[in-house]
Amino acid sequence: MASPMSANKAELLAIANAVASEKMIDKSIVIEALEEAIQKAARARFGQENDIRARLDPQTGDLRLWRVVEVVEEVDDYFKQVDVEQAQKLEPGSAVGDFIVDPLPAMDDLGRIDAQSAKQVIFQKVRDAERERQYEEFKDRAGEVITGVIKSVEFGHVIVNLGRAEGVIRRDQQIPREAARVGERVRALISKVERNNRGPQIFLSRAHPDFMRKLFAQEVPEIYDGIIEIKAAARDPGSRAKIGVISHDSSIDPVGACVGMKGSRVQAVVQELQGEKIDIIPWSEDTATFVVNALQPATVSRVVLDEEESRIEVVVPDDQLSLAIGRRGQNVRLASQLTDSQIDIMTEEEASEKRSKEFSARSKMFEEELDVDETLSQLLVAEGFAELEEVAYVQLEELATIEGFDEELAEELQSRAQEALERQEAAHREARRELGVDDALAELPHLSEEMLVVLGKAGIKDLDDLADLATDELIAKKREAPRRRNNDAGPPLRRPQREQDKGGVLGAFGLTEEQGNEIIMAARAHWFEDEEPASEAPAQAEEAADAESSQ
Repeated sequence: MASPMSANKAELLAIANAVASEKMIDKSIVIEALEEAIQKAARARFGQENDIRARLDPQTGDLRLWRVVEVVEEVDDYFKQVDVEQAQKLEPGSAVGDFIVDPLPAMDDLGRIDAQSAKQVIFQKVRDAERERQYEEFKDRAGEVITGVIKSVEFGHVIVNLGRAEGVIRRDQQIPREAARVGERVRALISKVERNNRGPQIFLSRAHPDFMRKLFAQEVPEIYDGIIEIKAAARDPGSRAKIGVISHDSSIDPVGACVGMKGSRVQAVVQELQGEKIDIIPWSEDTATFVVNALQPATVSRVVLDEEESRIEVVVPDDQLSLAIGRRGQNVRLASQLTDSQIDIMTEEEASEKRSKEFSARSKMFEEELDVDETLSQLLVAEGFAELEEVAYVQLEELATIEGFDEELAEELQSRAQEALERQEAAHREARRELGVDDALAELPHLSEEMLVVLGKAGIKDLDDLADLATDELIAKKREAPRRRNNDAGPPLRRPQREQDKGGVLGAFGLTEEQGNEIIMAARAHWFEDEEPASEAPAQAEEAADAESSQ
């Protein structure tokens, strides 16, 4: 047994209790830190090469110190090993492989250097435990609204004292033009909690749409109880916001409940958001209806949806254009965020001009590709046909039912459309070969000759080039900003070109994620062909050896 070490039992226990209480951590962690500190000090006294252990009884305060040695036949390390003969003196009956406890003499006192070293060990251990406690406390609280006191402002970032930890409101997560004063109380949303070597990083936000959601939940009991739900929210922090609400109780008006008596409820949220104007909009499952509501107070004449591209074309009267777009495009931008779609605003005159151009372009295309007169091509466009593929592969009966068409004419049109598609395919094939795109790419699934031309222009000319791409790099659609104009009837304002160009190489062709994955995996298949012979070689060698031995 290890012999008790002379020490002030009451003092050690008092230190452990005081530190655990002050730092709000488990007492066992402090006891472990004390044991580790004493072990380090003992190694400095008796030799760093020794395997020295210390144990502090958390109940009595008894401190024991000993060295552990292993019984071996031949000693290589005289500090951590003993031979059998020496082991019998320390502990009779011990055998090779056993570990023996060799009691150490009591340390009546610690030198200045030893004490300083032990102090550093304790501080580090306690600091690590405190950081872990803070992380465990906040890691599952992302999405909560918390109140703290502003501790300091550093390089525009606000440091907030949360009681047991500190959080930071980064500059881009603050409400613009909001003054942060040291000592003031502030409410914010816990947006993210990360583990870091210097402790947990608690990121707060006052600009996130969810912060506004939580504030409404605090002010509107129906939202807190789940009777009213905020289905969508969008913010331009410090300026304007929109929320889409729906009531699960037909007897409760969701907009009225959020506004409150004489606007009391919404005004409480507005004051917290530094005067941010909030439009409360009834949410609807019908996208067109929701878009009309989202663009309030502007009046909408017509809504055209493009679900594949997630685009919405909205037509408004000429005198409503500025109101629909809003100052610096704010109204349409918030409506786009609220509906999670790109909204294009245009006047009735612009919409008419656009439809006319589309009609003329499609008519001319059919006239040239199908070798028909203008009247017939315009009739096809009027019936909703926009592409050659639609004419070539539509049901013959559907084509023949068009007024003025018969089955013979429908068959002839389909035949000409298929021939036109074949001509286009041949032209694309020739262009693809001129670009140097391998024929192996043409054998991959879902890729047309037109797609291969696009790949060739992007520098993707063989299987390895294509196999190196991720699925998103191949098929991701380009995302453009909503088209908007300034209050002066100037040209449309758009995002910088570098943002518009983001997207997959084949993003314009509407390939699904599953199809993109199949293309990439098919392109990578040749990477694994060489592995099969390599795996078969040992088996073949083994068979040859068996045959030779049998002879």
